[in-house]
Amino acid sequence: MSVVNNVLISVVIPCYNAEAYIAATIRSVLAQDIDGMELIVVDDGSSDGSVALVRAQFPQVRLVQQANAGVAAARNHGIALARGTWVAFIDADDIWLPGKLRAQFEQMAAIEGCRMSYTAWKVWPCQDPEPGAVYVEQLLAQAGETARWSGPSGWIYTELLLDCVVWTSTVVAQRSLFQEIGGFDPGLRVGEDYDLWLRASRVTPIHRVARPYALYRTHPSSITHSLPTANYRAIVIGRALANWGMYSPDGCEADRGEVRRLLAKSWSDYAGAHLDRGSLATARRAGWAALRTDLRHLPGWKVLIKSYARSLAGTRMGR
Repeated sequence: MSVVNNVLISVVIPCYNAEAYIAATIRSVLAQDIDGMELIVVDDGSSDGSVALVRAQFPQVRLVQQANAGVAAARNHGIALARGTWVAFIDADDIWLPGKLRAQFEQMAAIEGCRMSYTAWKVWPCQDPEPGAVYVEQLLAQAGETARWSGPSGWIYTELLLDCVVWTSTVVAQRSLFQEIGGFDPGLRVGEDYDLWLRASRVTPIHRVARPYALYRTHPSSITHSLPTANYRAIVIGRALANWGMYSPDGCEADRGEVRRLLAKSWSDYAGAHLDRGSLATARRAGWAALRTDLRHLPGWKVLIKSYARSLAGTRMGR
């Protein structure tokens, strides 16, 4: 692996009000057995003590601040500052397990032309800053069961059309890849990572390390309860289909029926969210979008009927 200015890899951490967890995240990165690593924390307008904590506890970290602009802009800022040949990402409340970067570099070195790697991961519903030793030992004991942790690897465009199988906090990619295809789209409030992996899958194989090397933390403050303002999944997949269609660069074709059903489900899910909040007009529009995508999509019919029924009930009550 080549090194630029003695920096092999730049690790980018976007941070927004992550005071409770960012120290544990940084420690998990610094514990990686890799020479030539720089760590860039991009604070996205935090109002808590995140910045002061990083400055006080981690003087070796490159800390930059920006006005709040969202996670896509923060990651792009980090990419722009990166000096390494490779760039990795981890969110400010997630955890890397020991050996992650080494395992990815060893695998990529053995695969000619590989410019991007990701690993398996474990969902971790916990509010403790760091995982306990027993938990980590149990997870590592399961790690050798590669069939359990297998997933799409190689030219994965067709698999990505069906699901965002790549998780950002596990990605390592050549910095030149972002110069070629662009960074994260700040215009996408959700799915900015999905959009980028689809673009990357057009120019490079994306290989998976079938061992869990990261913990995806879920906690109450990490879950959004706001009403979605757009069907971002449909936007992202629609862009990909408009640009590249159903075929992967290696000639494989996606299952057209599965893609259609997935898109219809994205619209019925979006419709259902608005129906639950009483936004009946939006629910109806999304319900019709689901049926235009797949006329046989039963959840689309259900949400559409419910939206009209509630509108009719409201009209009668208003008389």
